[in-house]
Amino acid sequence: MARILMVLSGVDYWTLTDGSKHPSGYWAEEFVVPHRILTGAGFTVDIAAPVGGRPAADPVSLRPDVAGPEAEALAAYIDAAADLLAAPKALSDVDAADYDAIFLPGGHGPMEDLAHDPDLGRLLVEADAAGKIIAPVCHGPAALLSANLPGGRWLFAGRTLTVFTNEEERLNGTADLAPWLVETVLSARGAVVRSADAAWDAHVVVDGNLFSGQNPASSKPLAERLVAALTGR
Repeated sequence: MARILMVLSGVDYWTLTDGSKHPSGYWAEEFVVPHRILTGAGFTVDIAAPVGGRPAADPVSLRPDVAGPEAEALAAYIDAAADLLAAPKALSDVDAADYDAIFLPGGHGPMEDLAHDPDLGRLLVEADAAGKIIAPVCHGPAALLSANLPGGRWLFAGRTLTVFTNEEERLNGTADLAPWLVETVLSARGAVVRSADAAWDAHVVVDGNLFSGQNPASSKPLAERLVAALTGR
């Protein structure tokens, strides 16, 4: 069966415009739901993070007023995966040839570390050259910024994708806190961003081997598209 590399942010904070560090990390739903779907399909899913990183869920993503009735189940799943999350593979030790796809959950954490990680950049370049599926969701596309080609050209310039939108960041109350907005920067680097008709709607965009999801609600359909692509369904 397929092998998936799930790359999580290795920090538990996000540096705001004023320089303060706000508790953050990966978004719980964007780890739990895809991990459950991918392992349920019989895939092997390895967790990786930057060297020395220890993935942590954004505490906001586990609050009942945010996660709704699934909050307790999300927390329980993360607790059950504690050993995996405590000892992720170091990105520097990973070979893209060992995997069929790279999945990149969001949360603001990826903006802090994955967007600038040279080891992740190497993996994404290698995976794309081999036609492996690259699947970021929500703020996960920030991690794509790490992938630069010789001469500085961005690997994903001209590619079509979706991402947590500026409108959703504003509605979330975090736009004014952000030192940069993922949609704005990806567009400036040359990505063609396609969004759902309404904020918070689930939305998946597929451009060749690049599969992307717009927001937390897109985690499930994105993981299902990945399973379908890797099983031929």
